[in-house]
Amino acid sequence: MTVPTSEKGYADTSSGWWTALDEEETPELQWPKNVSVYDKMRRQDAQVISVLRAVTLPIRRTSWRIDPNGAKPEVAQQVADDLGLDLVGDDANRKVIRTRDRFSWAEHLRLSLLMLPFGHSVFEQVYRIDDSGRARLRKLAWRPPKTISRIDVAGDGGLVAMHQHGSTGGTGKAAPRMGVEQLVVYVNDREGGNWLGQSLLRPAYKYWLLKDRLLRVQAQTVDRNGLGIPVYEGSAVPDSVSGEDRVDREKKEITEGLKLARGLRSGDNAGAAIPNSAKLTMKGVEGDLPDADIPIRYYDEQIARAVLAHFLNLGTETGSWALGSTFADFFTLSLQTVAMQIADTVTQHIIEDLVDLNWGPDEPAPKLVFDEIGSRHPATAEAIKALIDCGALTADGDLETHLRTIYGLPSLSPGERTKIRTGTPLKAAPGTAAETPTKGQTA
Repeated sequence: MTVPTSEKGYADTSSGWWTALDEEETPELQWPKNVSVYDKMRRQDAQVISVLRAVTLPIRRTSWRIDPNGAKPEVAQQVADDLGLDLVGDDANRKVIRTRDRFSWAEHLRLSLLMLPFGHSVFEQVYRIDDSGRARLRKLAWRPPKTISRIDVAGDGGLVAMHQHGSTGGTGKAAPRMGVEQLVVYVNDREGGNWLGQSLLRPAYKYWLLKDRLLRVQAQTVDRNGLGIPVYEGSAVPDSVSGEDRVDREKKEITEGLKLARGLRSGDNAGAAIPNSAKLTMKGVEGDLPDADIPIRYYDEQIARAVLAHFLNLGTETGSWALGSTFADFFTLSLQTVAMQIADTVTQHIIEDLVDLNWGPDEPAPKLVFDEIGSRHPATAEAIKALIDCGALTADGDLETHLRTIYGLPSLSPGERTKIRTGTPLKAAPGTAAETPTKGQTA
């Protein structure tokens, strides 16, 4: 049997660069016009902002760490220092590193999650060389989606390069081309060679658009019909006035009455003066006005449904909070999946690149890990004790490290852990109760 070592088929159908114009049927959502549409959605609509924050804030809030994963201590420590993260099990012993001219993980994570509304989020790697000659991660420079002009894609769907629009600041700078070796690209729901991805807001666009139109109509309805429409009826024309004089008088009074009705406003000094037998009334709508609240609530529900955030509407629009835990479980799983995608991308295209530059491609590399988001089974002290007493858990070093991490307790060095297991007393910190002799003890 012949072992296949090369591809015969292809994944990219766009002749070398991806435009995605043939994949999207809605004209305003074809790239690059969709960038401004999604940007408008995420800035102007309260429900869209709510669902995006519901997705991103838990991911940003959870703790991220570097797992050595079999790498040398010096390799794992440099990666942790460059990313500004703790090593697994070393949270309490970490020293604060100055942030000037250094990479910010919190800011990078926030910008990387913009792949959700836009479909993609692109960064360019920037390093500095330290005194020992090693490459250190200085920053990952974000490249906004509106600046991307072209994406070069290989036949197998792999990324080759990304282009930006030329400088618009009058400097005459040529359009930059960034090769894949310089890039870190987060893509939401990538298929084949589509490195633009798909926005998380794409299924919600129709409902956002209809809701936006309905809100405008609702505001106009209240504005026009809240106090009624002023109607002026002219006064009776004396019988002595006839012919053209009668017509001129009627036209003049109607003109003045229309001006009065259009200028009528409410207020402390509002009022009107009309001729004898003339009438100025506020006409309301006969019958019921259309209730826009019901469809607006429905559109909000569908916007939340697009990201599995049904529970945002429970207790207000539909259902009850009794169903919240069931819906929240599905939502939490979706957050876990997004966080795993970020961790995989960082490990492959940031951590491994950093290890390759300094130690070569054969050196084992650490990996990025994170605390479970919305843990379904909180590990209480009572539950852990019961599991250890019945033999379901073993009080080993890994369990101790995990418990110290989730409870925010200081970590033990290997030497201190050995002393505890052998029964050797530990040296107490100066000034503590353990160091000070009590009554009946000798110093």
